[in-house]
This record gives sequence, structure tokens and C-alpha cells, in this order.
Amino acid sequence: MTNDADKRETWDSFRELVNMTPSSLEKWLATDDSEAAGQHKDGGESTGHASGRAVVDILRKKKGDLTDADYAHMRKVNGYIHRHLAQRPKGDVWDTRWRRSLMNWGHDPLADSGK
Repeated sequence: MTNDADKRETWDSFRELVNMTPSSLEKWLATDDSEAAGQHKDGGESTGHASGRAVVDILRKKKGDLTDADYAHMRKVNGYIHRHLAQRPKGDVWDTRWRRSLMNWGHDPLADSGK
């Protein structure tokens, strides 16, 4: 069980790291590039793609309606984005698996680049 301070920290970090709106993330998740990114288990949906659908649901909820499971997923998202950002490849990342994978989790590393 998490206390209020943990929830507040998780929420603040999640809102800072997830920089895609629910509608832009949904639109991205509907693309072939999104479905091709990430690790697929048994030929099914990738972990990141499934996570993205959960992120959309969380973003559309009122903060007071978030469950412990939502906070657990937000912590997972926060950890993934932090780890993945540290692995940024050199050069232009516009059309890379690295960027597409991050976008499946709700973070577009080029969102503020004007590109």
C-alpha cells in the first residue's frame, strides 16, 4: 500500500514524463509503427503498446478516481521512461525504434524539439 506522499510523487513524475495527450497517444497507438515497436510475447501485443492503452485510461481519469493498480502502473511507466531516456542513441532519433518504443509508453522525446 502506498501513502499519500508516494502517490503525489508518482503522479508528479508521471505527469512530467508522459508528455503525450490521451488523444495523441491513442492516435499513435493505432499506427503500424506503434504496433511494431517493442517486445512482443507469443506474437501478441507488445508490452509497451499495452502499457500505452493503460496510460490513456489513466490520463482520462480524475486524480481522485485513480486506483492502487493505476499508481503501480504509473510507477512502471516512470521507471521505463527514465531507463529508456538514458539509452538515447546518437544522431537523429526521429524514425528510430527507441523513439517509437518511448511513444508507446506516452513519452515523445522530440515533443519539445519543434521537429
